[in-house]
Amino acid sequence: MNRKNLYSAVILLVSLFAFSANISAKKYPVIKFEATTIDLGTFSQDEPVRKCVFKFTNVGKAPLIINYVHPSCGCTVAEYPKDPIAPGASGEISVTYDGSGKMPGNFSKYVQVFTNCKDDLTRIFIKGYMSALHPSDIKTEEQQQK
Repeated sequence: MNRKNLYSAVILLVSLFAFSANISAKKYPVIKFEATTIDLGTFSQDEPVRKCVFKFTNVGKAPLIINYVHPSCGCTVAEYPKDPIAPGASGEISVTYDGSGKMPGNFSKYVQVFTNCKDDLTRIFIKGYMSALHPSDIKTEEQQQK
């Protein structure tokens, strides 16, 4: 191999290495929630609507875009920011659970959050207990023993 071909081969290898390093160094946003599960507690089916807020921060190196959210059930609605969230900035996803017409008891629902992060799907969860009785009508074990 002559010097000119060797020089060309070295240049080609260096260029390929630089190109592949650039691809793997792509900057992504990273969504970090303060909590991924919120317990709505115990509430009466007389007052079946409960709301909560999931707070998050973009701890990545690029703007975070929430493409859409998808609740697991029609009884759950989520509102999310439509504008990009800058690196280091925070945002909120508001989730409303409506147990109207649902059977009393324990429930657990999730909301799928689709983003432009490297791992594009994150799930956040709500849970709680909807009682058939008003909370003030529920007696503790101590009250029941009297």
